[in-house]
Amino acid sequence: MAHAYWEGASDVRSYASRGTSGCVCAVDYSREDTVSVVSRPTGHPGYSETYLCEETSAHTARRLVRTALAVWHLDAYIDTGALLVSELVANAVRHTDSRLIRVVVWRLAADRVRIGVTDKSRVMPTVKRQSGGLSVDGRGLLLIEALTERWGTDQYGWGKHVWAELKIEDRT
Repeated sequence: MAHAYWEGASDVRSYASRGTSGCVCAVDYSREDTVSVVSRPTGHPGYSETYLCEETSAHTARRLVRTALAVWHLDAYIDTGALLVSELVANAVRHTDSRLIRVVVWRLAADRVRIGVTDKSRVMPTVKRQSGGLSVDGRGLLLIEALTERWGTDQYGWGKHVWAELKIEDRT
């Protein structure tokens, strides 16, 4: 496995342009804005990190999503991707008692990116169609539903993975 370290998205893009855009990348945040890329010869390209299940993890998860989308030259989707992962992390923090969460960003195909959060709760998320007038809670999954092509949950015996897919439009 090859390991490389860069400062900022332009260095990551430079590496990706040399034919490594199919890599699976692990982001090392021990130094601010430093990305560690680990190449994997098979499977979908993607990023994955484990965080504490707490509100402050949303910030680091947004950075992970921004990095992945920058590597894949999908800058037009960075804001949406960051918002999606923020909502997914917030749901895990608010509705589970998991100590850790796993955030993943996969490039499923040229026209699809999946952003997801895995936790150890077996309680499935539900969309609240009716939210109280001025309530600020209960709208996260509605927002995810509105911003994505599709979203869903994969249930496991030990927990679940909640994901949302962005459809990438051909801009050529």
